[in-house]
Amino acid sequence: MRKLPPLASVRVFEAAARHENFTAAANELGMTQAAVSYQVKLLEERLGASLFLREKGRARLTPLGQRLVPQLTQAFDLMESAFAAQREEDEGLLTIATTFTFANTWLAWRLGSFQVDHPDLAVRLATDNKLVDLKAGEADLAIRAAARPSEGLVSIDLMRVDFSPMCSPTFLARIEEQLGRKVEPHDLADLPMISPNDQWWDQWFEAAGVKGADRPRRPGLRLDSQADEGKAAMGGQGFVLLTPAFWLNDLRDGRLVQPFDLTATAGFRYWLCIAPERRNLAKVRRFRDWLLNEVARTRGD
Repeated sequence: MRKLPPLASVRVFEAAARHENFTAAANELGMTQAAVSYQVKLLEERLGASLFLREKGRARLTPLGQRLVPQLTQAFDLMESAFAAQREEDEGLLTIATTFTFANTWLAWRLGSFQVDHPDLAVRLATDNKLVDLKAGEADLAIRAAARPSEGLVSIDLMRVDFSPMCSPTFLARIEEQLGRKVEPHDLADLPMISPNDQWWDQWFEAAGVKGADRPRRPGLRLDSQADEGKAAMGGQGFVLLTPAFWLNDLRDGRLVQPFDLTATAGFRYWLCIAPERRNLAKVRRFRDWLLNEVARTRGD
């Protein structure tokens, strides 16, 4: 166990010793002259000896004070250097944690523009469906899907997670040729579906006026993320429920089609989550502002 005097008093003494003036030390530390004098007195009482000879306009060090100052100044210099190195490393790297789906279907397509606008900042995108501990510093911020804000974090609403059936244009054309008409919502239960037992299908059928609970439960391709499901749909494997906002490029370029305008939701939203202690970091504010502008711009497309 270290037997140290109060570090606040040691810090004040070191500053006063460098300046040989209590008022100048107070200005450096953002304290009053009286507070500096009080902290020095506490340290002298702890040591049982005087550290300064008070003179008009100057505080001259005693022999004991002269012996202590060089080592204390060196110690504070080492501490300042250690924290400065940590700050420099922290300020130069932004770590964003998010789900595999959000990263691959939405964020990765746009993140390059943020990097171009902020070339001094390295960006690390950590994709994993498990929750990182933001308060422990595992990431600077996270983008999460949840029904409500995360307790203990700053949570900024980004977008609703809705979904609608999609498929490849060639798959849809083949199905409608077989039916001899446009496909209808009630047809989907008897057609090839990707992740057919996903509960989201029941919610979408209900929104479309089709009793999803009565639909046949059929085996089919089951995948764990929208990113994979979307690729399977592009490959003609069947209808799949996707979030339209994530697939704008593929819908625009004709790799996917959305047969129905109707979307449904399970009540989830995407949130930008930040530990309160990091909300005012410059790099976090820069990304937050960029992301909110990007979300607003995408909604306007």
